[in-house]
Amino acid sequence: MNQYKKKHNQNVENLSDPYKEGLVQRITKNLLDVQVLRLVRMRPMWGYMIKKYAETKFDVKLRHGALYPLLNNLERESYLTSEKQLKGGRKRKVYMITQKGRHYLESYEGILRQQLGSKDIE
Repeated sequence: MNQYKKKHNQNVENLSDPYKEGLVQRITKNLLDVQVLRLVRMRPMWGYMIKKYAETKFDVKLRHGALYPLLNNLERESYLTSEKQLKGGRKRKVYMITQKGRHYLESYEGILRQQLGSKDIE
């Protein structure tokens, strides 16, 4: 590894918490659809569970007014599918990722890898 990359990696690891927090929140808010698909790819989840995972994993407060329209749109665009399940006497709408949603994430991850590996960034 060249000296620049080594120093760059050390600098990234040493970012202060305000930088990390701000960047994670910015990425999550701007790519909320991707983050939600990544969560649902781990396992089927209902809306409240997605909200709690996102808040814990990304340290971002998700409003119901942002999450549920997004889930409806992802389902309408066939990135997610859902089914109603009865759990503890309550009906829950459980979301599952579709093949189209998996392909979308694979494309996103490929582009991200390509961008991060780009020679012009060094």
